[in-house]
Amino acid sequence: MSPNDRNLSRRNRPPRYSPTVPSPASEGGLGSGAGEGSEGVDDAQRRSAFRFGLSAESRAAALLIAKGYRILARRFRTPLGEIDIVARRRGVLVFVEVKARDSFDSAAEAIGKRQQSRIIAAAQLWLAGHPEDGFDVVLVVPGCVPRHLPAAFDASA
Repeated sequence: MSPNDRNLSRRNRPPRYSPTVPSPASEGGLGSGAGEGSEGVDDAQRRSAFRFGLSAESRAAALLIAKGYRILARRFRTPLGEIDIVARRRGVLVFVEVKARDSFDSAAEAIGKRQQSRIIAAAQLWLAGHPEDGFDVVLVVPGCVPRHLPAAFDASA
């Protein structure tokens, strides 16, 4: 099989699934053609935000390790939600949500009740009957040391 044959067989494959975020122009109902050419910008912004989030999670994990936590999982995904970091210290298991914003206040405000519910549901799948749980938050701001908020919320709320 020649290299061209391999390329041809790749071209005939169906495209891989990649989620797309509708652009504001396409949501506004401006007719066909609205927002054309902006998909590359949206995609670039999404990739940049994804990299920023991964960097924030890495900084948060480093902070937790420095505080004596052992990282058990990162980006634990379930159908009910995602947990950024699962960690343990001295027998206490914590589920950590990482929020990266321009200020600590805006990072803290970004954790709403709906998101807490999704994290709790995902954590319940992780726990599967274990009694210990704790929900921590790490706030990340560029140029600052991340801020760790132990027991930021609980499952009873």
